[in-house]
Amino acid sequence: MPYRRTPGVEARLSASRDRIRAAALAVVAERGYAGCSITAVAQRAGVATGSVYRHFPAKADLVAEVFRAASQREVDAFARAAALERSAAEGVAAVIETFAGRALRAPRMAYALLAEPADPAVDAERLVFRRAYAAVLAELIRRGIAAGELPDQDVEVGAAALVGAIGEALVGPLAVGAAGSDNIRDDLITNLISFAQRSIGAVSDDA
Repeated sequence: MPYRRTPGVEARLSASRDRIRAAALAVVAERGYAGCSITAVAQRAGVATGSVYRHFPAKADLVAEVFRAASQREVDAFARAAALERSAAEGVAAVIETFAGRALRAPRMAYALLAEPADPAVDAERLVFRRAYAAVLAELIRRGIAAGELPDQDVEVGAAALVGAIGEALVGPLAVGAAGSDNIRDDLITNLISFAQRSIGAVSDDA
């Protein structure tokens, strides 16, 4: 008769995996992927390196899991900002304030998510989440067109282009681990919002 794990064993394994994943997230947030060694994660989690390998057979598996967890958190925040009832111009401003603001407050992790060289498994996940961000923006643009707030346009191209432009604009500041003073960060976000609104033909209420 094949061995079946008891609920208690399953719960302990799940808790151990969660603890290791949380430790890896913390390490990446501090040191990036280059500093996310199995040894460093094991030490942060308070487990033996063998325990890490039991859940994640290779470092690639671990960093891909970290990327998925961190990116999903950001996509969820992005989607919540887009879902609030507001004009197209306000919606674009809200998602950029959310995305860029969160990135600039946690530059090391944001750089890891956006651009830090990493395992091919992370690069594959980046494509998945870029599409997720684009899908949120595409829906926002569609709502604006339907409401007569935006001109008719290729929604998919516009959304994908905005995702690329926003990410690229942030890479430089994030690469050095900070974005300077509060005024510099505010100016960056303001300029990104203005660019995005113009790109899709949105008219800001402040215009």
